[in-house]
Amino acid sequence: MSDVVLVRVTVIPEGEHVSAVTSLGDDVFVGRGIEPNFKKIEVYDAKTQRHITVLGLGCCLGLAACGYNRCLYASDYDNDKVYRVELESGSDNAVSWPVVRSPANLSVNSHHDLIVVSRYDPKLQIYSTDGLMLQDIQLQADIEFFINAVQLPTGDFVVIYGNCIYSGYHVCLVDVDGALVRNYLGQLQLEAGGGGLAVDRDGRVLVAINSNKLLMMDPLLTTAREMRVEGLNQPVGL
Repeated sequence: MSDVVLVRVTVIPEGEHVSAVTSLGDDVFVGRGIEPNFKKIEVYDAKTQRHITVLGLGCCLGLAACGYNRCLYASDYDNDKVYRVELESGSDNAVSWPVVRSPANLSVNSHHDLIVVSRYDPKLQIYSTDGLMLQDIQLQADIEFFINAVQLPTGDFVVIYGNCIYSGYHVCLVDVDGALVRNYLGQLQLEAGGGGLAVDRDGRVLVAINSNKLLMMDPLLTTAREMRVEGLNQPVGL
């Protein structure tokens, strides 16, 4: 596996807790705070800062950007919705649709569809960019609370979950029907607060483990190695 190369560091101003992050091109999108009246998504590039106002947005725990559809998705944990914001219209207007209870992290798969993760319902919902539900997958693993999920090019999902809030998190592989394929080492524990998850075009998986480290895993979750990133401090999003 190749090393991660640090391309750019963007330092954002101090303020409310960062609850979600994603990027598209040169733009980094940041969601802050857990208060329902915090409706602005901050946007940073190498030189400037601006923001997108999403009217009606409650607590946002997940952001995902889609380059193909040129849009930004934001989860609304309080109101069980997902918002879709056009990035090229020059407007902050957003459309929304209802999703699974307590939506948290979001991701976009290789078909440009949106994957929605519920914090407390052990299921994955997949939507088209216009809000049409394509799949509603019930996970068959022993899951009490759900952290994150991404879909691999094979169609399987890498999932981070917990079965006790004090026992840390686990990384597993589930198939398209939600059946457990493999639990990495059966016991991989992430420190509380970690759980950022991403997959590259070759299917390799990156996991944030809430220190100054990232974990790189092969697509079958059979091998993994830690990578230290200088200056990184308690990453929670990838």
